[in-house]
Order: sequence, then C-alpha cells, then structure tokens
Amino acid sequence: MSDWKKHNTTLKILRFAQEGQYGVLSTIAYTLDHVIAMIRAAENKNSPLIIQMFPWVISHSNGDLVKCASMLAKKAKVPVAIHLDHCQDPAIVKLAAEKLPFDSIMVDMSHYEKADNLARTKELVQLCNKYHKATEAEPGRIEGGEDGICDTTELEGILTTPEEAELFLETGIDILSPAFGNLHGNYPSAGPNLRFDILETLAPKVEEKNALLCLHGTNDFTPKLIHENISFKMSKINVNKLVLDTHLKYFEENASKLPLTDLLDKSNDLLVERLEYWMDVFGSSGKA
Repeated sequence: MSDWKKHNTTLKILRFAQEGQYGVLSTIAYTLDHVIAMIRAAENKNSPLIIQMFPWVISHSNGDLVKCASMLAKKAKVPVAIHLDHCQDPAIVKLAAEKLPFDSIMVDMSHYEKADNLARTKELVQLCNKYHKATEAEPGRIEGGEDGICDTTELEGILTTPEEAELFLETGIDILSPAFGNLHGNYPSAGPNLRFDILETLAPKVEEKNALLCLHGTNDFTPKLIHENISFKMSKINVNKLVLDTHLKYFEENASKLPLTDLLDKSNDLLVERLEYWMDVFGSSGKA
C-alpha cells in the first residue's frame, strides 16, 4: 500500500470501521449549514464521519463550499473526511483531484457500457492517485436517479459480477460500490429487494485486494437492513434522504411562517437528531 493511502482520512476511517464491523455515515451535504450540523452530530456522538458532495457543489460555489467544508473537517474533534460523490464528468474529476481538498472521489463511469466504464475508470483512478485522492467506483450499474447526478432510470441496471469486480479492483480503486438490487432514489412500495448472495461472493474478494465496500441507495432502509449490509463488511454507507428527511420536511412546512434564523436553527437541530440516531444504528457512536 502506498504511504499516502495509509494516511488518507477516508481510508483510515473506513479501515477502522471494517475492522470494528460497524458502518460509517457518508452524508450528502448541499449547504454549509448541513456541513456544520453533520460535524456537530459526529462530535456529539464521538463518531467518525464522511461528508459527501455532488459535483453540483463545485459549479454552484466555484469550489468554495468544498474548501470551507475541508477547513471545518480539519478543525473537528473527530475524524471527518470530504468525499466527492458520483463524479461523472472526467473534466470535473480532474479539477477535483488537482485543485480541491477532497480526501476521496467517486469516479462514476457507470452510465457507460461495461468496457468503457472499466477503461475510463482505470485512467481516472491513476489521475486521482497522482494527487493522493482515494477512489471509489461502481462496477455494474445501479438504477435510478438522485438530485445532482445523472439519471440512469432509462438505462438497464447491471448487477455486479465477481469477474467484473475483480477487473475494477485491478484498476487500483480503494472502494467498490456494487450493484446488487440497490436503487438510487426511492424504492417501490414493496421496499428494497437485495441480492445478498452477490455480496457474500464479493466481500472476500474485496478484502483480499485490501479494498473496501460502499453501499449506495439507502432510501427507505430499515435498521435491520443496514445491519445485514454491515455484516458483509459494508463500511461506507451513503445516506441522503435517510438523514435529511425531517430537516427538509420542517423547512418546507415552516418556510413562510418563521424568521429565517429560527427556521435554520430548528431544521438543523432536527438534522443533528436524525444523524445521531443513525450513528447509533450504524454502530459508529463512540468509535472516533
């Protein structure tokens, strides 16, 4: 393992989680308020944390929000990493790797066909490693869409195979995000229908390569389903709606009723409460 990878914040957080058999919240932040609330919750619970941002944040703030988040992460009393999620544009990957203080980048070429996905991922992983950024990639294709990323609803979902996972691991990625029935966005009324047999096959192969697993598509997940994923050493668990739901609902219902300062304080308090609840569920509380 390269020396820089031993000290990379994202990888250090996830390796401790993998060894301790707990999950780490990887939370999507859209605003600086979100970043502040997320770090507050992590400090309250003495929990490690990964704060994720979509590429939209880079264009929206000219990268300044990333820089602010990184500054706050470094000042935090617990380990906090800054991750770029679902980066689907090679030019943005290059900008993020060279110019912005991300600890890790998801090189997401899953909207291409298999061969192109693999080839583009390999090239971009080499670029990110040059600038000491850990990398994540998605062999196969997780269906659905989320705010801020390319919608794959019209594309066929492709479940990750052991052979494909091995090819991606050979590119040097640090974190593998498998497609095993998980969806971006909301699930049908019946709820998630996951192929744990795929995870059972992949988990030892990933560990053999000294890599880590990441779970995407956690909308509508129950604590029981989270625990089942963690049992396969799924250490990085992406959350969006799962922690922002009460915060956003309060904001929507009270935006025209309260002074802005009261609205922000109360909605962010709800976000902190929700984060703390899931940190307890994930088993990361007290592990910083």
